[in-house]
Amino acid sequence: MKAKLSQFNYDLPEGLIAEYPAPNRDESRLMIVHRDSGKIEHKIFKDLIDYFDDGDTLMFNNTRVFPARMYGIKEKTEANIEVFLLRELNSENFLWDVLVDPARKIRVGNKLFFKNKDGEDRLVAEVVDNTTSRGRTIRFYFDGTRDEFRAILEELGHTPLPKYIKRDAEDIDLERFQTIYAKEIGAVAAPTAGLHFSKELMKRLEIKGTNFAELTLHIGLGTFRSIDVEDLSKHKMDAEYFKIDQKTSDLVNQTDKKGGRKVCAVGTTVMRSVESAVSATGLLKPAEGWTNKFIFPKYEFSIANSMITNFHLPKSSLLIMVAAFAGTELIIDAYNEAVKEKYRFFSYGDAMMIL
Repeated sequence: MKAKLSQFNYDLPEGLIAEYPAPNRDESRLMIVHRDSGKIEHKIFKDLIDYFDDGDTLMFNNTRVFPARMYGIKEKTEANIEVFLLRELNSENFLWDVLVDPARKIRVGNKLFFKNKDGEDRLVAEVVDNTTSRGRTIRFYFDGTRDEFRAILEELGHTPLPKYIKRDAEDIDLERFQTIYAKEIGAVAAPTAGLHFSKELMKRLEIKGTNFAELTLHIGLGTFRSIDVEDLSKHKMDAEYFKIDQKTSDLVNQTDKKGGRKVCAVGTTVMRSVESAVSATGLLKPAEGWTNKFIFPKYEFSIANSMITNFHLPKSSLLIMVAAFAGTELIIDAYNEAVKEKYRFFSYGDAMMIL
């Protein structure tokens, strides 16, 4: 039976969408779902220490979110335009793919001015091409190095909170919309399963002998794009850059899964990365490039035998991947249980661990 989009729906009261993170990273709630028995447990996130031991491996996405949301002023009309930086196309020419809002006001040849808090012009950009309905390619006029340009983006940009968070970015988001192990700049959204890990919890896991393996996948908006086909085999994901090095692949491959050790993907981005780098013998191999892998039932997973993830939007590619891993019926039951128990949903919400 083919997987259909309508199978991955559930009713979510708007009041369960988390507007702010929990006061402490590791004190979000944690639902534990057992694939073999269907048992569901309700815990606190830091309780996951009880489920990991010496020789288990946790895989983390070390991407770092950059302040991708900017506000410019259109030349002549002085209309306020939101510019969402999607992807750097050419670092020498400061060429970027962006989304603009309102799109109807922005045409090829228009110039946009970006000012700092004191009203001083800091950057100027010209629209050089159209991409999608709201998409444009823009070139920044900048006479300096890439690092200097990035520093100005940090000054002018805002934390790119998802649109379902109905507030402007605040100071708290500068820290809490990043994982504590974020390193490689390039994401426009956080790998949210990792937001729950605190330094104390990481240290306690390390003391128990749990291995940490890092990889990079720069999350783009395509991860959150709505699916508009009922037949999931016809859906196409946007490509995202990822990198897995030899150290990580060796560490994961040396974990004794047959001996009962866990290889845990912390987040759907980690799962998609490792499943994009499976060797002919079913092992994880070093890889770098772009992946548009879309995982949906029925899919045979090769690398991870457990995963940690947040609660995702109905009919989203993220929910569908989680259902492929744990079983559609079990996951929809678990989501309905989460609604009943008033778990907090989406980026700043609570977490689920699937064993």
